[in-house]
Amino acid sequence: MHIIYKICPESLWHEAEAADSFKGAPIDRQDGYLHFSTAKQVKETADRHFAGQRDLLLIAVDADRLGPALRYEPSRGGDLFPHLYASLALTDVLWVKPLPIGPDGRHVFPDLDS
Repeated sequence: MHIIYKICPESLWHEAEAADSFKGAPIDRQDGYLHFSTAKQVKETADRHFAGQRDLLLIAVDADRLGPALRYEPSRGGDLFPHLYASLALTDVLWVKPLPIGPDGRHVFPDLDS
């Protein structure tokens, strides 16, 4: 199993749970795909795009279930980032965990699998 991660505001995730599908944050809808990160990328993603934000969740997704709608494309520094060109079915989600802010002002991550 290959796991990818999505950082998501709690309120948006609650909407996804009610709809049984996650259609993305405003930036995802603007870009035309859902932005994900690998285990090696997700902490930098949090620092760059979510610094200081509270009420965030970390969503772990089984990338193997996503099929051809998942593409790895160059982004930050030429790294290949996972982009999902479809809505995320909640059945593909492995777990959802809070992403609190620690005493140093950075998000505290659970153990990550790659």
